[in-house]
Amino acid sequence: HTHFLASQLCDLAEARGIPLIFKASFDKANRTSLGSYRGISMEEGLGILAEVRERLGVPVLTDVHESAQCARVAKSVDVLQIPAFLCRQTDLLLAAAATGRPVNVKKGQFLAPWDMKNAVEKLRSVEGAGPVWVTERGASFGYGQLVVDFQSFPHLRRTGAPVIFDATHSVQKPGALGNATGGAREMIPTLARAA
Repeated sequence: HTHFLASQLCDLAEARGIPLIFKASFDKANRTSLGSYRGISMEEGLGILAEVRERLGVPVLTDVHESAQCARVAKSVDVLQIPAFLCRQTDLLLAAAATGRPVNVKKGQFLAPWDMKNAVEKLRSVEGAGPVWVTERGASFGYGQLVVDFQSFPHLRRTGAPVIFDATHSVQKPGALGNATGGAREMIPTLARAA
């Protein structure tokens, strides 16, 4: 499935002349429910991601959830991503930066955009760190609702890092399905155009 999806995305990107970084997870460690599927083993998952990178020649990005994962994951992918819930975890940020790979850190839903400067500074403090990117993915608005405040983009740019907008995660409704996260998929194109 992963190879098929990556191949389809590569074809779409090439036909439209746009760059692509393929994102997939070897472990979905932040699921709502303990019973939710998290994925296959780390080794098997990273093997698949490395195959996608090698066979298709596309850069691959995946999440890391623990500092002990970073060095191993960096051998299989091109970009390490720090999930939003973990964007302030110093040991994780330092370990990701120490790989020398680019690191994309997603802004926590609970965090003011100007506070992302601290995550960026932690990453850049490591000698030999690669490029740092930041991603806006919405802010908590009451319970189970995310909103995108487009005023956040200038604040995020002040970190000096390229800013990415994740329109798909910005329409999530955490816990909306009781034991799973829901969302408003129909809003993705509108938010993407607005960004």
